[in-house]
Amino acid sequence: MATDVIQPGKWHRIVAFVTDSFHEVRHKTTWPDFPQVRQASLAIVVFVLIIGLFITLLDVVMRVVLQDAIPSLFR
Repeated sequence: MATDVIQPGKWHRIVAFVTDSFHEVRHKTTWPDFPQVRQASLAIVVFVLIIGLFITLLDVVMRVVLQDAIPSLFR
């Protein structure tokens, strides 16, 4: 039949994927410069510290509330 399409083999597809991926990373990707990386890293660290502080405060508040409201839980 004239409509049958021959599919490339498994290894050919894998090699084509790796080759295309390497080409895209090497030639089409723009990488951040050092000041951008430093700024993003600092923002992430500050965000994680703020979230950690929030969770710690929430834990302390919930512990105090539960100990006062339901003291039988902690006997």
